[in-house]
Amino acid sequence: MDKMNLLEQLVYYFQKNGGYVFSQFLRHFLISIYGVLFASIVAIPIGIAISKKRKLADWIIRLANIIQTVPSLAMLSILMIGLGLGVNVVIVTIFLYSLLPIIKNTYTGMIQVDANTLDVGKGMGMTSLQRLYMVELPLSISVIMAGIRNALVVAIGITAIGSFVGAGGLGDIIIRGTNATDGTAIIMAGALPTALMAIIADWLLGIVERRLDPTSKASKS
Repeated sequence: MDKMNLLEQLVYYFQKNGGYVFSQFLRHFLISIYGVLFASIVAIPIGIAISKKRKLADWIIRLANIIQTVPSLAMLSILMIGLGLGVNVVIVTIFLYSLLPIIKNTYTGMIQVDANTLDVGKGMGMTSLQRLYMVELPLSISVIMAGIRNALVVAIGITAIGSFVGAGGLGDIIIRGTNATDGTAIIMAGALPTALMAIIADWLLGIVERRLDPTSKASKS
């Protein structure tokens, strides 16, 4: 009976506040995407660079690891001192947390490319830039995409916490539920779309990964 009650309350909340939930869902998703996108723009070139100069790899990955050890709420609080309240704090936090998985996976994917394949490209007269874009990146794309997928799922969780610093998103609904007298249904109205977003985002990026991976295309043909 209690479960039926909760379900009825949840359905009622979505009926009355569907537009608001959707707007917060979209806001939540965009904040997460922006943070991971900016991290990818920075982290992928860093991963490529340290795969060429491997002496730097340990230091760069160790530094990204140190950032990862800082609790997300603490990171938000630290950045809030300099950036104030709002969306920018959350985007920068996501950016910092996304660096490690993307750098590490880019580096791992690049060093796993077969040296013989690169030699063949060199023998065909390819420049180092051509080998990078036509051989190394296509062969390591699945590993790089796995890092981006991991970063995005983590980012969606961080964005929910970002509501504490006025960023909005589905975390706002969860906080409203915790402040209400009987807010279980409201908490679920924020938590369920957040979980659904993480599942859908990972699934969509998985499709992109398979489309970009030349090995999966070769196996189909």
